[in-house]
Amino acid sequence: MKIELKKITIREVVEGYVDSAENGVLGYGGRLNIRPKYQREFVYKEKQRNAVIETVTNKFPLNVMYWAVCEDGTFEIIDGQQRTISICQYINGDFAYMFRYFHNLTANEQEEILNYELMIYFCSGTDSEKLKWFQTINIAGEELTQQELRNAVYSGEWVTDAKRYFSRNGCAAAKIASDYVRGSAIRQEYLETAISWISDGNIEIYMAKHQHDANAAALWRYFQSVITWVEQTFIKKRPIMKGVDWGPLYNKYKDKVYNVEKLEKEIQKLILDDDVTKQSGIYPYLLTGDERHLSIRAFTPAMKLSAYERQKGVCPMCNEHYEINQMEGDHITPWHAGGRTIAENCQMLCRDCNRRKSGK
Repeated sequence: MKIELKKITIREVVEGYVDSAENGVLGYGGRLNIRPKYQREFVYKEKQRNAVIETVTNKFPLNVMYWAVCEDGTFEIIDGQQRTISICQYINGDFAYMFRYFHNLTANEQEEILNYELMIYFCSGTDSEKLKWFQTINIAGEELTQQELRNAVYSGEWVTDAKRYFSRNGCAAAKIASDYVRGSAIRQEYLETAISWISDGNIEIYMAKHQHDANAAALWRYFQSVITWVEQTFIKKRPIMKGVDWGPLYNKYKDKVYNVEKLEKEIQKLILDDDVTKQSGIYPYLLTGDERHLSIRAFTPAMKLSAYERQKGVCPMCNEHYEINQMEGDHITPWHAGGRTIAENCQMLCRDCNRRKSGK
């Protein structure tokens, strides 16, 4: 991994500055990807933006920035995107600072700003080296997400195309999946979710494998298939569906045929069940049968103490005596068989017996 600190003037950075939906935000004579197209949109508020210009005009040091050196000799900003865009927009005349636009300044004031030196770390190396470095540095300003770091490390045509589908407000992924997926498109959370689903959680391996693909059409088709399957399997939209880890469920159960009307009735029943404390877990529970998804309401300490006293401390399965802190509450009639989490349905089992029963 090679890391080289350089001084780059604002004049050099703003040379060739362009901001367009087609090309993204470019600078440094067209060699710097300030914000690649479809990456996170500008998020600085006026106060933050003005603070950048105040720092520059007062000749105070601005926090160091990080540029990744790409294979073709161009650069992509890893940290410093918002500060760089603030500077470029000010020089471009997009906003005023202290009631004065850049073109209202004297020639001397303009020169001082243009000659201001930014401290830039140029980072080059293997993909794994860059990712490790970006994960460990103390990044200032708007903290980057893990997926934004991965996008920089595995930059190329595939990432650029993937961002087109997943990485801006109103993107195609957000339009079809906002009822089912948590997070922000511009913070790369939709993209991260899609890659995690298709790769069974091996995001970096998947991105490394597809880094030089011409497009991300396969990822987009897969994501659409997941959402279509969810809509066709669970026919009524509910807020509790948002954030369910749908990808692994689709991967395992997509070929199974379900009675969707029966599923809907089960969902309605479980939503009204006071013992179900995690309603979003209803969907994976109905597919897997694993009650742990539901976080079934636990017996209260009073219920467990009452059962312990009634049993005189004896485990009914192994007939051995235990202290109460060596035992666990258990449903006499299992919850899935209609047993409720009430005192009358509570028994105390020793830990070993409870584990054996739960494992059946």
